[in-house]
Amino acid sequence: MAKTVIATLLNFFFPGAGYLLLGHKVPLAIAWLVGVIGLTYVELGIQTAAPAYYWPMFGSVFLMNIAFAVDAFQVGKLKQAGQVAAA
Repeated sequence: MAKTVIATLLNFFFPGAGYLLLGHKVPLAIAWLVGVIGLTYVELGIQTAAPAYYWPMFGSVFLMNIAFAVDAFQVGKLKQAGQVAAA
């Protein structure tokens, strides 16, 4: 259960990292993690360059992070029950 909780938190803050911990869809998880790093860079740049766009983007990213966290939790629970393959 601890691994599931850690994967959930990782996926909230760094989408893809939780999947890596769980060994789930590793190539896709790496792509998401790289994409999130790029998106965070853009989000931080928008904060000063175009402040009107910052909050909609922040809200969108926050919603996506919640979805990634919920999915990692569900995958972790299924893995605990032996219902999801490692790849």
